[in-house]
Amino acid sequence: MSTLTATPTLTGSFTAGVFAAHLASLPALPAWWLDRKRAAYDRFASLPMPARTDESWRFSTITTLTLNGFTLPSPVATVPHTAIGIRKAAKLVFANGRLHSRETLTADLARRGVVVDTLQNALVQHENLIREHLLAQPPKLGSAKFSALHEAFLSDGAFVYVPRGVEIDLPIGVFAHALGDTAAVFPHTLVVTGENARVTVIDYFGSAHDAEAQLAVGANDLYAGHGAQVTYVGKQDWSHRTLSFQSNSTVVRRDARVQSLNLHLGARQARHESLSQLQAPGAFSEMLALTAAHDDQEFDQRTLQIHQAPNTKSDLLYKNALLDRARTIFSGLIIVDPDAQKTDAYQSNRNLMLSDEAEANSLPGLEIQANDVRCTHGATSSRIDPEQEFYLQSRGIAKAAADELLTFGFFEEVLNRLTNDELHAALRNLIQAKFKK
Repeated sequence: MSTLTATPTLTGSFTAGVFAAHLASLPALPAWWLDRKRAAYDRFASLPMPARTDESWRFSTITTLTLNGFTLPSPVATVPHTAIGIRKAAKLVFANGRLHSRETLTADLARRGVVVDTLQNALVQHENLIREHLLAQPPKLGSAKFSALHEAFLSDGAFVYVPRGVEIDLPIGVFAHALGDTAAVFPHTLVVTGENARVTVIDYFGSAHDAEAQLAVGANDLYAGHGAQVTYVGKQDWSHRTLSFQSNSTVVRRDARVQSLNLHLGARQARHESLSQLQAPGAFSEMLALTAAHDDQEFDQRTLQIHQAPNTKSDLLYKNALLDRARTIFSGLIIVDPDAQKTDAYQSNRNLMLSDEAEANSLPGLEIQANDVRCTHGATSSRIDPEQEFYLQSRGIAKAAADELLTFGFFEEVLNRLTNDELHAALRNLIQAKFKK
């Protein structure tokens, strides 16, 4: 088992020599993409590590952030069996940043123009779409250095394209595995939908062994064209010694709807940044998250809802259940541009404290530049209702089991927003497995 130094340096293990070797390992890719990667590495190498004085890192544990001791892992022959018991329209499985296996689309969906492929293939075969949408939105929530690291070392990921008017009933699954002690992985999923298209995409992030120290720096881009419907679910279950950074960027166009739900289970320290931009009238973004934190885990959640056009709506609900000495940070901001009249924005962070030693920090905020809007935000932290707990215990249910049942009740408000019953049940089972560890 490796010992990772906690002394921060500007590049850590990701030196210029390591980056040059990474570029040399890639297949023939468009020159513009390689130029972007070189520019990203230069930004990464020049930007400082987060400091205690950075407002965007307020309440975060800075001393444990390090890029030292990690390595770009080798290819692997086998990956853990990962399944959550739902049917899928297609599947891509990545291990240490490389495609390991896939289940292809039906001939009918492929004939109608649906694409589920690797980013490496899409960079060549769908260059214009990739160039327009891949990492198109600059980071706005504090992790510019880690976003640059991701772009510099991104080798492969998933590309999902659903053309105009095509609706896909079953979800598309993307699996990203980190295998090996000190492994550094950079998963990415890009989803682009045309006008009135519909798709559900599920990302699964996981490690083979819970004791392996790893680094995961991931991102996704979701683009919903006019009238499109996109459902995205991200399930994060990295090893308990993983340092994780995840950046999610969503663009919602006219009368489109995007629902994203992120389930946070793994990692020792995980920062998750979610940006949603509503760019045309009628756009709706629903931002959901569930966190089950235990032991000494820290989950740092930063969100930004930007309303850039009139008659748009966003609804954010983040729920955290904290056990043992776990910590959570939530910092969310709603921005309403001057022209975004008739905005309807909601933001709520709720924390269920299951231990006297757990800690939850919440910083909701508003920045409104229009005068005809409805915006609300708030945060709550509370313990399990002792009367409810007593009621269950009086009927022969042990305290631990009673607390688990009440926690599931706390989470159900979010899970019930999913319209896919199979997916709802599968996520519930994943949370239950976490509580039984």
